[in-house]
Amino acid sequence: MTNALFPVRVPAIPDDAAAAARRNGWRGWRVSATYWFLAIAIVLFLLPVAVAMVRESWSTEQGAQGPLILASGAWLLAHEARGLRTMPGRPGIVAAALLPAALAVVFGRVTGNLWVDWAGSLGALAVILYAVAGGAAVRRLWFPLLYLLFLVPIPYAIVGPLTHARKLWLSGSAVDLLSWAGYDVAYGGTTLYIDQYELLIADACAGMNSLFSLVAIGGFYIYLRHRDHLRRAIFLAVMLAPVAVFTNLLRVVLLMLVTRHWGDAVAQGVFHDAIGMVMFATMLGSLVALDLAAAALTKRRGTPA
Repeated sequence: MTNALFPVRVPAIPDDAAAAARRNGWRGWRVSATYWFLAIAIVLFLLPVAVAMVRESWSTEQGAQGPLILASGAWLLAHEARGLRTMPGRPGIVAAALLPAALAVVFGRVTGNLWVDWAGSLGALAVILYAVAGGAAVRRLWFPLLYLLFLVPIPYAIVGPLTHARKLWLSGSAVDLLSWAGYDVAYGGTTLYIDQYELLIADACAGMNSLFSLVAIGGFYIYLRHRDHLRRAIFLAVMLAPVAVFTNLLRVVLLMLVTRHWGDAVAQGVFHDAIGMVMFATMLGSLVALDLAAAALTKRRGTPA
């Protein structure tokens, strides 16, 4: 008994449709190849600044928040980019915007200024994003890109005058508070005197590190919670600096009191490191408390946030 083989008739694909499919497939492959090339180029371009960031910034007290900002910033960037429609930007705008970013990178690497190098690199990434995905993508991802700028602390050459002014204010304010409480204290410039002890307010104790970290993490919190509530977001953003300033004043006062009652060895040992973490947690808690208080007040008045 033989089996008959019945051929299956397959509808023929029109020549025009087949050609279009081949063109679309080739175009898709070219786009994928372009993206892969861009990804490899970006990694190679950022590798030197990333290595310098880990060695020179993240290993110090000023840049210790870097890994946290990188992890949260990468998550936020991926989250905001979901469902993003791409439309390539104009070549003329790309060329005009890429030049200053490239000059900043060259200047930063030649002078060893890590912050300028990273700012230029991030600007170049924003330009590449515009070239590939268009202006709508840059407008949608503006905050994650700005947030990643905080991976490297602002150099002392920029914040130096403000740091010195902060130290003078902290010295006078701490002495005024403790004098009012009955302690024998005095100060000369950035040097504090309490009984027989002498303390110097270093640059790290001026609160610029805590302010830098609070602006970054606080901005992340405000963006996630109140991006659609402009008035609440502005209120919390304005309160970031006062919260950081007065929390750091509390830190200096506590260090003076611990030195007075338990000695310099205790104040400059484990307590000095621990109080920094406690004060940063206090700053974040104060920001959340202000947010909750503003929400309660808004709800009581019956006005929109």
